[in-house]
Formats: sequence, C-alpha cells, structure tokens
Amino acid sequence: MEHINIEIKASCSDPEKIRAILKEKGADFKGTDHQIDTYFHSRGGRLKLREGKIENNLIHYYRSNEEGPKLSEVSLFKSEPGSGLKDILVKSMGVMIVIDKMREIYFINNVKFHLDQVQDLGSFLEIEAINEPGDMDQSKLEVQCDQYLQLFEIESKDLIAVSYSDLLMEKNKS
Repeated sequence: MEHINIEIKASCSDPEKIRAILKEKGADFKGTDHQIDTYFHSRGGRLKLREGKIENNLIHYYRSNEEGPKLSEVSLFKSEPGSGLKDILVKSMGVMIVIDKMREIYFINNVKFHLDQVQDLGSFLEIEAINEPGDMDQSKLEVQCDQYLQLFEIESKDLIAVSYSDLLMEKNKS
C-alpha cells in the first residue's frame, strides 16, 4: 500500500497534557505497543521493519530532514511476526540501527498520533496526517498538522527534523 502523509515529530516534555487533549477531542486509542524498528541499509529513502503487537510492517519511505510538517512518501507491506522476513533483510542488506520504543497510538479521523518513549532518547510526539482514503491533497494534510501543532502548543524549539534512527546514531557517536 502506498500513500503520502504529512508528519511532525517533536520532543514531548508533558505526555499527560497531550493525552488529556486527545481524550477531550475524542481520539480513538488503539493501545500501547512495544515496537522494535530495525533500520536496514537502503540505496534510497529509509527501510525499516516494525515489529510490535499492534503494528507489524515493512516500511519504505522518502522524507526530507526538516523541522515542522514534512511530506513523506510511504510504502507499507504488512508482515507477519516470525515470518523469516527479518532474517532475509538482515542477511541481504545489513542492519543500520535498531530503535526500541513504547508507543501509544491514537486516531482522530485520518490523523494518527504517537506518544513515544524511545529507549536512550526520551519522550516524543508524532503527528501524521495520512492521505487515506486518497482524497486529500498535501495542502489539506498540512493544515491538519498545523491545527494540531497549535492545539498541543508545540514550540518550534521542540520540533525534530530527523528520524529516531538519526538521533540515536548521532548520540552513539558521542
């Protein structure tokens, strides 16, 4: 399945505040998922295998590293735990880095929210305005993200331009 989304990542010093706002807005809580994201070496974009109880996907995406709302072109392949896919990817592509996180997953219509506690990195909020069922253009998705940035009172200093993989690789260098 391919789609575009507009996404935002920000550090989150007050997850309880975000939870309260999501509850007040009637967000659909899907659950808390312990996820292992294994990033593989890729010639273009990023390739990761997500393993969790709620979400299990091979994900390839293109996204620029910039703060604030950014366009992502995403291809998803639903994977089955224990299928052997990871072994094939490890042998053929090599592991770049592994991210271990606890993720709370919420939805309001087509907008997905993640409250993440990432091992060795801290707490984060992600907002993804997803073009499903395919009838929204980039500008509508950007408007949705901007609305939630304001609602959650996210400051520009809290915006993160890069992926968790980049943050952890940078941290591991020091």
